[in-house]
Amino acid sequence: LLQNYPNPFNPSTKIEFELPKENIVKLTIYDILGKSLKILVNEKLSSGKHTFTFHGNDFSTGIYFYKLETETMSQTKKMLLIK
Repeated sequence: LLQNYPNPFNPSTKIEFELPKENIVKLTIYDILGKSLKILVNEKLSSGKHTFTFHGNDFSTGIYFYKLETETMSQTKKMLLIK
C-alpha cells in the first residue's frame, strides 16, 4: 500500500497498491473516529499494481484513513482533504 497522491488533496486523490498474487481485496475509507465512510474496492483482484481514485467531493476538510485488507494482511495510511 503506497501513500496516496496528491496528499493533501482536493477534491480527488489516487490510492495505489501492489498484490504479489491474486487476492480478495477490500479498500475502505474511514474518518478520524474510525467510522467506515466508503468502500472503494471489495472484490478479487489479479496480481500486480492497482490504482483507485477517491473523490472527496461529499466530504468535509479533515484527516481520513484508508485501509487495505486482504486474506493475509491489513495496512492503513492517513490522508488529508483540504477544501
